[in-house]
Amino acid sequence: MNRQRSWPVLAAFLLATAFLPHQIQAAGDPPTGQKLLADDGAAGDSFGESVSISGDTAIIGATGDDDKGDGSGSAYIFVRAGDGIWKQQAKLTPADGAAGDIFGFDVSISGDTALIGAMRDDDKGDGSGSAYIFVRSGDGIWTQQAKLTAADGAGGDRFGTSVSISGDTAIIGASEDDDKSEDSGSAYVFVRAADGTWKQQAKLTPADGAAEDNFGESVFLSGDTAVIGAPDDDDKGKYSGSAYIFVRAGDGIWKQQAKLTAADGAAEDNFGVVVSLSGDTALIGAWEDRDNKGCYFGSVYVFVRAGDGTWKQEAKLTAPAPDGDVANQFGRSVSLSGDTAVIGLEEALFCRGSQAAYIFIRAGDGTWQQQIKLTAPDCGKHADDFGTSVSLSGDTLFVGAPKDKSKGDDTYGTGSVYIYSLPDK
Repeated sequence: MNRQRSWPVLAAFLLATAFLPHQIQAAGDPPTGQKLLADDGAAGDSFGESVSISGDTAIIGATGDDDKGDGSGSAYIFVRAGDGIWKQQAKLTPADGAAGDIFGFDVSISGDTALIGAMRDDDKGDGSGSAYIFVRSGDGIWTQQAKLTAADGAGGDRFGTSVSISGDTAIIGASEDDDKSEDSGSAYVFVRAADGTWKQQAKLTPADGAAEDNFGESVFLSGDTAVIGAPDDDDKGKYSGSAYIFVRAGDGIWKQQAKLTAADGAAEDNFGVVVSLSGDTALIGAWEDRDNKGCYFGSVYVFVRAGDGTWKQEAKLTAPAPDGDVANQFGRSVSLSGDTAVIGLEEALFCRGSQAAYIFIRAGDGTWQQQIKLTAPDCGKHADDFGTSVSLSGDTLFVGAPKDKSKGDDTYGTGSVYIYSLPDK
């Protein structure tokens, strides 16, 4: 059952718990949530470039890690103990990892299965891309179960640009695949059989796909529904962007259900650059939307699905004043869980050179309101890119800061991740 937050109560809660760990705070105050660092973090690792949570387990990408060569990349698994503290459980690297693969560019986790993209892997040509499946056994050991590549993969496809997993189904974006023309893009669906093997079930392309749409730049899967972004689609002007909804029928066939565009879409908005999905609600970022202000302020759109399968725009979210008047690329990252949305911002008035994350809540009447904004504790000291990645699961929020230098002044870009617990609804 959905329950709304009582925000007057929340305000009192924040004051009362200002010095307790794992609590969310308003911007300007040092965050009090736990901060995660990789055990072996080093300058340039970009730990926190991507994040994903599933229950008490999280995966964090570190695309600049050099374990298997310069820029080979890695991913870290963290688990939450009974006392609420998160600890590193494993570091994942692919069996055939190599320099430049940027393993960890995007990550997704579902239960005991992790999906990690390596979009510059060269298995089927320079930059063809790949994705890896890792699974956890009962003793907490993670092992590589499969390496996924497109059946028709080719150089430059960037398979693994975006990834999402839900149960035994994985979807992987290949934003520069040339199926319908140069860089039109595609997305691939893989399913796991009972014996643990993975097979390609479908290749998804939009009905009206065209050159340079970059369909597959973002993907998100929830059960039998997938949302896929095409941020360079030209429906409402050059690079205005769009997003597509695909659904799977009982026979395993995937069909396009809807094409989503912003009601006020315009050239260069990049609508669809990031996406998230929760039930019948989709969150679509348009990080270069000018909103008639002449600059790339950015925005995020909420769409909802009706009982007949049609999708309608419910809201347009923007950074509130005064930040909204100077904000840059609001919608760099998004995550949706129930009636709560988290949105990352490139640069804000209150934190020059750094990012932020905003939390929006949907009320019973379908309206959305911004309630909290978050910044890193050293906001303004250096550009740590706090908010590059966000992931929300239930009441737990992860915010990545991949340029953080917490391991010393000479370790810029080591990266970190902040954890916050939202108060009870």
